[in-house]
Amino acid sequence: MRILNRNVYVGPSQYAKFPVIRIELDLGELEQWPTAKLGEGFIQALLAALPGLAEHGCSYREPGGFLRRMREGEGTWLGHVLEHVAIELQNEAGEDVTFGKTRSVDDGREGVYSVVYEYEQREEGIAAGELALKLLDSLLPQQLRTVTDAGWNWEHERDAFIRYAQRRALGPSTASLVRAAQERGIPWMRLNDQSLVQLGYGKYQQRIQATVTGRTSHIAVELAGDKEETNKILGALGLPVPRQELVQSADAAWRAARRLDGPVVVKPYNGNHGRGITINITEEADVRAAFEAAREHSRSVIVETYLHGEDHRLLVVNGELVAATLRTPGHVVGDGSSTVAQLVEVVNSDPRRGVGHEKVLTRIKLDREAELMLERKGYTFDSVPAEGETVFLRSTANLSTGGTATDVTDIIHPDNRAMAERAVRAIGLDVGGVDFLSSDIAESYRRTGGGICEVNAAPGFRMHIAPSEGKPRDAAGPVIDMLFPPGTPTRVPIAAVTGTNGKTTTARMLAHIAKMAGYTPGLTTTDGVYIDGQRTVEGDMTGPVSARMVLADPQIDLAVLETARGGLVRAGMGVAEVDVGAVLNVASDHLGMKGIDTLEQLAEIKRIVVEAATGCAVLNADDPNVLKMSAWTDAKVICYVTMNPSHPLVREHIRAGARACALENGVNGHMITLYDKGSHIPLLWTHLIPATMEGRAMHNVQNAMFAAAMAFSLGIKLDAIRHGLRTFDTTFFQAPGRMNVFDEHPFKVLMDYGHNAHAVSVMADLAQRLEVTGRRIVVVAGPGDRRNEDLREIAAAVAGRFDHYICRRDDSLRGRDGDEVPRIIARELVARGVPEAAIQQIPDEQQAVDAALRMARPGDLVLVFADALTRTWKQIIRFQPEGAAPAPARVAPKAATLEVPLDEQLVAAMEGVVRDERGLRFEREESD
Repeated sequence: MRILNRNVYVGPSQYAKFPVIRIELDLGELEQWPTAKLGEGFIQALLAALPGLAEHGCSYREPGGFLRRMREGEGTWLGHVLEHVAIELQNEAGEDVTFGKTRSVDDGREGVYSVVYEYEQREEGIAAGELALKLLDSLLPQQLRTVTDAGWNWEHERDAFIRYAQRRALGPSTASLVRAAQERGIPWMRLNDQSLVQLGYGKYQQRIQATVTGRTSHIAVELAGDKEETNKILGALGLPVPRQELVQSADAAWRAARRLDGPVVVKPYNGNHGRGITINITEEADVRAAFEAAREHSRSVIVETYLHGEDHRLLVVNGELVAATLRTPGHVVGDGSSTVAQLVEVVNSDPRRGVGHEKVLTRIKLDREAELMLERKGYTFDSVPAEGETVFLRSTANLSTGGTATDVTDIIHPDNRAMAERAVRAIGLDVGGVDFLSSDIAESYRRTGGGICEVNAAPGFRMHIAPSEGKPRDAAGPVIDMLFPPGTPTRVPIAAVTGTNGKTTTARMLAHIAKMAGYTPGLTTTDGVYIDGQRTVEGDMTGPVSARMVLADPQIDLAVLETARGGLVRAGMGVAEVDVGAVLNVASDHLGMKGIDTLEQLAEIKRIVVEAATGCAVLNADDPNVLKMSAWTDAKVICYVTMNPSHPLVREHIRAGARACALENGVNGHMITLYDKGSHIPLLWTHLIPATMEGRAMHNVQNAMFAAAMAFSLGIKLDAIRHGLRTFDTTFFQAPGRMNVFDEHPFKVLMDYGHNAHAVSVMADLAQRLEVTGRRIVVVAGPGDRRNEDLREIAAAVAGRFDHYICRRDDSLRGRDGDEVPRIIARELVARGVPEAAIQQIPDEQQAVDAALRMARPGDLVLVFADALTRTWKQIIRFQPEGAAPAPARVAPKAATLEVPLDEQLVAAMEGVVRDERGLRFEREESD
């Protein structure tokens, strides 16, 4: 039994709408060993290891259902069992996950299973799957084991996993804040492996780190950490505080204790979580020992008067007390017959106690601190306390060291409430915890005495949200309401677009429209991440990482996410939901890769985008595979896009008052028209959109229709949509590799990144529509990782439409021989009736482009399908036709004299070099 492959999906995927892990599990010979054959002994051993499995419902949807599946008939297979074990392991670590789905793979491999299970934290989820495999292996008959040996210890591995999970999981305080945000519909993202979390998207975001917020004053945190300064500030305001002194040596500590005249507390100057604190001591030896204990956590040590009373934590948020808790140090109560060690074992058996922050309470440790507490009473771990005797094993009441918490919010005296609120305001914290000693919290401190020990920044919420006794309090809600008052926006509008072809241009068009409308858009595309029109990261950025990158940017107020097949298959979407999701088309590309072999399977992947849409799903009504997606979306509105004004389904859709975008014929050409709620809205003539080449580039007409429909669905005004479309063109600077035209040679050059049959066919159609007085020449290629039939379809898309064909390959062979791709294309062209004399095979891209340019004569059209876009564009614009003189420098007014053509400047700018008005070169600073 072994794991062949693993994918971690961070958002909606083909398996679920939430994060899941999918592993390919090869059972090997265990395919012949379902649970019934392994026997009842295997099932009982598994239950002994993980008793919680008895509650799993499985397909029966009731407790015990999974056990029935293992026992009935021939039982179930170990892939299914591993799914449940991985889920239960995460439950043991404190995560609330329930979803799983296991199926045998459908590619004919016997004994190989697709195992899918939900996770909360990535690394924890991966580790759960690996430990689940080891646990199952350890329970198998010896001859079937392949992973574990006789020395493998389940209890040790389980506890190690829980500790590992706890180190990576959000702490209880941070988790409570995230839950409160989710309850209010506020999205969140974890920004690091600790507790730094972003709430909200884009410019509306707020950040928290544990219970420190982005609004927490740095000065206030510093003051709260300076216990001496805190004491002085509170004392100056007349608030009850102990007398204290700051010392740097054991001798000074003892002198201070004598001056304070009475029991003292010795604690680190800037410690936390109760570490290094010793209380209620009077003897010199104890003071010196306490100093050394405190010195382990801080260079300076505080000695202060010991205040009698019970330990209370008073939580203040935004100036108001929201919870009060009585804290009791970790202890045992004698029964007259059990030793201290045995009593601790009984206390730790409480199911509410766990490792670290795994459970509501933490297990008590019998360590050196416990030993010292017992020594003061003359006890050891083997002593037997009297019945009813309380024996403390900690001097402080922190929950993280085994303490307990009792909610007292409802009984706190108004004076004590006001005192806590004044103390936190005095320090300047938006969220603060006051440690207050009082013999009776229901009585005023003015009558009973007591005092403030500390004011804490980043106070823990666990004692309030899950007290050992009393009513749980919503400590997190007031924090979220402080950061996001009711009515405050938390999200930016998000549009996601996918499809086989056109998605980059459509995404760029939409981002341009948004910018013209006054937004600050964030855009992800195949060539980088753009913030407000400036590229901040270069590369193919169409997956979940780039989506999160844009949404984390504090500048943007609208996001446009180009979403490609590769990212969806590998890791799902990077965001749980989008306002508008669009699918442009589903055509043959990348088939035979990553388990996607048919158009129907590819459509299932593309469909994820509209499944995540909540506001509007924009669908191509002219593509049957896209049209079917309308049954899979929960979006409030479906907007159909059609280039057929007589489309029967769209006609009925419009008559029902629904939304659509159609291309209508008119006296002046084609008009992009919107329909919504019975309104007929003529938007723009297609010949007025520069990217359509006066309406001839029908694929860009369709892209403009999708961009317009998405912009309209995002609430962008009609005039802004018109202005955006009329100012968007396909220059190399604005849309590299997307129908870039260069017409400063005696012939016209058209460069495009088309790399599948559909995209190549669209450009070949455009070449036919353009008025050409000479020949049509094409440089054609296909990616090496495509199937042979895909390469033949690319050849078929251009066959018979050009006068001369140059077949090449990409720089990256992707597993092919050096001239295999051009050879396959050339053979198919011949098979399609193209004369051999009209075909050249020039494998190298630069040589192929050079040959096409040198072949061209005045009036010709050269269509270049390029792979290395910047290099090819430079080659095109720098080409000197034979007999042509070098291009003279262009002359402009003195303030803007340029020594190189504008297009060459743009290419140079993309390479990181620009020229000023005097023609001097200097390096451009990138903000990558």
